[in-house]
Amino acid sequence: MRFRDEYWFLSNFYPSEVTLDGITYQTAEAAFQAQKCANPDDRLLFSEETSGRKAKLLGRKVMLRPDWDEARIDEMRRVIHAKFSDPRLAGMLAATDGEIVEDNHWHDTFWGRCDGTGENWLGRILMEERDWLRAGRTP
Repeated sequence: MRFRDEYWFLSNFYPSEVTLDGITYQTAEAAFQAQKCANPDDRLLFSEETSGRKAKLLGRKVMLRPDWDEARIDEMRRVIHAKFSDPRLAGMLAATDGEIVEDNHWHDTFWGRCDGTGENWLGRILMEERDWLRAGRTP
């Protein structure tokens, strides 16, 4: 599935406030990119960014925290959980069926799949969150 049209809300670029560690971001992408920062004060730069695309570009310019490769999956889990704490979005996610796959054409085979190949970590995390929501529990 592509995160467009009826599934646009699954995209980290979808406009939705996400609050992590007392900072509110305008998209899940901005919240995620902010978690990369070696200097926690730099996270505030992302709170002002309303475009997921611009947040992603900004994330390529920050000094990465030293444990980023090990921490990124858990940080995405935190971001997704914060995003879907919004009852409207939570209901939309809970109503999805089947496997959630972030199909893409930009060759991101870590967070999604391209041409059927990839680890699909974003999709896996979304399905975990959906399972928690349906069970009425929090991760």
